Amino acid sequence: MPRVSERISAIMPAGKSGWEIHFHALARVQAGDDLLMVTAGDHDFDTPGETVEACVGALRTGHHHYSELGGREALRAAMARVSAQCTGVETSPAQVLATTGGQGALYAAVQASCDFGDHAIVVGPYYATYPGTFRAAGASFTVVDAPPETGFEPVAADIEAAVTPRTRAILINTPNNPTGAVYCSATLEAIADICRRHDLWLISDEVYWTHPGEAKHVSPRALAGMAERTLVVNSMSKSHGMTGWRVGWLTGPEDIVAPLVGLNLVTTYGLNDFVSHAAVEALDRGYGVDEITAVYSVRRKAFLDALGQSQGFAVHGSKGGIYVMLDVRAVSPSGETFAWDLLAAEKLAVMPGESFGEATAGHVRISLCQPEAVLGEAAVRLRRFVEKKLDG
Repeated sequence: MPRVSERISAIMPAGKSGWEIHFHALARVQAGDDLLMVTAGDHDFDTPGETVEACVGALRTGHHHYSELGGREALRAAMARVSAQCTGVETSPAQVLATTGGQGALYAAVQASCDFGDHAIVVGPYYATYPGTFRAAGASFTVVDAPPETGFEPVAADIEAAVTPRTRAILINTPNNPTGAVYCSATLEAIADICRRHDLWLISDEVYWTHPGEAKHVSPRALAGMAERTLVVNSMSKSHGMTGWRVGWLTGPEDIVAPLVGLNLVTTYGLNDFVSHAAVEALDRGYGVDEITAVYSVRRKAFLDALGQSQGFAVHGSKGGIYVMLDVRAVSPSGETFAWDLLAAEKLAVMPGESFGEATAGHVRISLCQPEAVLGEAAVRLRRFVEKKLDG
């Protein structure tokens, strides 16, 4: 058969993906094994009923057809209003591109900012799709790790040291997946300064903006001189409980959003019609947003309280988002080894920190997408496992 293109082959190079424990545990659960899984970031509850009914109503009233390539006018207007809330910058529909989930927005941002052979900087720890998205654009990238000692907030000098003549973009994520770090204004201003001086795009993944915990979400788009060079990735998955609906959007300058409609033309050909109508209502009325935010705030506190104080754990970041990152280097230098041993000993599946970059080596990520009772039991099993390790 003809060969597969190098571009496609390079997106996911052969080898480990970092999700081996998750898929191993999932297969065992599906086979009937009694395991607890706190690995994936998908809600354990359904989409709010009001959103579902809005979708059913759109189906019943004939919204079964193609939609505008950049997103329905009403959808882009609703997304623009929410973008203004998220970023603190007045936003017009012309500055918004509707996409298939946050990943579609990320893909659009990378395609718009990087040509083949260009270079980007990815601040780690990072969401698992970031490297492959740059590979899909034929761009190289350097990961600059934010250390645990800073609460996983990046050091601007480290980012600047990675800038090359071919650098076109910096990618950040706050509130952060996987660490829960929420970047402060000083950190964001220092990164913005690098972008202004080197004339770079800043891709800001703000999918978790409604989950800042006790911190305050600050968007770099609101900083001086940054609205013209910031591309904000957003989604309804985590904020509105709509992970499987695949509705996201990219916010940026009109001059870059307009040509990106052409990217939708050759990829998705626009969003689903009836889902678009439901999304407008969910955005305008905020279905589930406050309730979902409150659920995760309660779960984060309850899990950390249940975990308690232990010589075997340290918590870095974990201010916001829907995850907790545990430093387990006191008992294991490898988060992956710790996770496999924990699964064998306690039938509890967690994500190794190494799945998200070298900055979280020797850590494990706990997803809060489980009821409080399950998270409480997970804390019990973690404590028991670590105590045995320390005693042994």
